[in-house]
Amino acid sequence: MKLHRKKKIIKYLDILDQPMKFNPFVFSWSFLLWALLGLIGGITAGLYWIILEFLTHKIAFFEGWQVIPVMSISGLLAGLIIHFIGDPGEIQLIVNNIRFNKGKLNPKNNPSMILSSFLCIASGGSLGPEAPLVQVTGSIGTWLGQVFRLKGEALRSLSIAGLASGFTALFGAPLGGSLFALEILHYKHAVEYYRAIIPALVASSFSYIVFALIVHLGFGPTWNLSAYEFSGIFDFGYAVFFAIIATAVGWSFIYCVKFFKLVFEKRPIPIYIKTLIGGILLGVIAYYLPITRYFGHHEINQMISERFPLKLLFIILIFKIIAIAITVTSGWRGGFIIPLFFVGTTLGLIIHQFIPSVSLTLTIVSCMAAINACVTRTPMSTTILLTTLTGFGHLIPILFASLTGYFLAPKLPFITSQKHQD
Repeated sequence: MKLHRKKKIIKYLDILDQPMKFNPFVFSWSFLLWALLGLIGGITAGLYWIILEFLTHKIAFFEGWQVIPVMSISGLLAGLIIHFIGDPGEIQLIVNNIRFNKGKLNPKNNPSMILSSFLCIASGGSLGPEAPLVQVTGSIGTWLGQVFRLKGEALRSLSIAGLASGFTALFGAPLGGSLFALEILHYKHAVEYYRAIIPALVASSFSYIVFALIVHLGFGPTWNLSAYEFSGIFDFGYAVFFAIIATAVGWSFIYCVKFFKLVFEKRPIPIYIKTLIGGILLGVIAYYLPITRYFGHHEINQMISERFPLKLLFIILIFKIIAIAITVTSGWRGGFIIPLFFVGTTLGLIIHQFIPSVSLTLTIVSCMAAINACVTRTPMSTTILLTTLTGFGHLIPILFASLTGYFLAPKLPFITSQKHQD
C-alpha cells in the first residue's frame, strides 16, 4: 500500500515537472508553485510579526534603569540559544549560500534564528526583523524546491523568491522587496540572478496579500513625512549634496562596525558572553537615550513629529550608530536596514536645521537612500522601497541620492560576501 502511494506521488510530481498541455498562455504550473511559496511566506511572516509585537509590548513595560538588566538578560538568553541550538549565521551566510551553495538555505538554522531574534528585537536591540524573516522564508523556498525535485537555477530561483517574500512582508512593497532580494546578491555592478525576478514578483505579491490580511496592514506610507512639492531642477542637486553627507555617515558606520568587531573578536569568548556584554552596553545607551532603543519602525515617526534640539540630534545620531554597531558585532540577531533608515532620518533633521529653506522631506529621504545604498549596495530597490515607505512620489531625486551613496561607498563592501569570487 505504501509503495502504491509513493508511485502515485512520483507520478504527480512528474506531471508538475511537465509544461501544461494545450495551454496558450504564459501561465504554467510554476506559477502555482511560486504562489504557494508566497502564501506560506506570508503566513510565516504574519505569525512572526504578531509574536514579535506581543513580546515587544510585554518587554516595553520595563523602562528607566530596568532596561539595563532586561537587555542584559535578553542578550544572555539569546547567546545561550545560539550556543546550544546552533549559530544561524548572518546576511553574509545567506548571500554565500545563494551564490556558492547551489542556492540552498538550510532550514535547520531557523529555530535558533527565530528564538534568538525574538529576544534581541523585542528587548530593544538596534536590529530589525528583516534578516530573520528573510532567512526563514528563503529556507522555505529551498525546502519547497526540494519537495518538487527542483535543481540548479530553478531551485536557486525559488530560494530567492522566498527571500523576496520575506522582504516584501516587512516592507509592504512587492516590487521593492523582489528587487532587494536580487540586488543584495550582486557582485561588483552585476545583478546575476535576473531569471528569478518573475518568481520573486509572484511570491512577493501573494506574500503581501496574506501578510496584509493577517496583520491588518493598510495602504499608504509607513512614515509620516509631509508631502513633497518639486521646486525646481536644483532639488536634484540638493539630493546629491545631502547624499554625499549621508554617505560620509555611512562610512563612519562601517568603520564603527569594524572597530567593535575587532573589540569583540580580540579574545575568543563564548557567544553568550558576547551577547551579554552587548546587552549591557545597549541597555546603558537605551537608558540615557530611550529613542535609540528598538530598530526604528515606530521611532522614525517620533523623530519626525517631535522637535528635538540640534545638540540632542547629534547625540542621537552618534549613539544610534554605536548601538547598531554593537548589536551587529556582539552576536545579537536581526537586520540593519530599518535602523539605517532611522540614522538617515536623524541626519536629515540635522541638515534641515542648517538649511531650512529646502524641503524637510527631500532632505530626510535623500539621507535615508544614500546611507542604505552605501552600506547594502542596493540603489534600485532602495529607491523603490523608500517611495513606498515614505510616500515620496518622485523617483528621480531618490534615485540620484541612492546612486550617489552607491558609487561613493567603500570599495570593499560592508556585506563581504558581495565580493566576486572566482
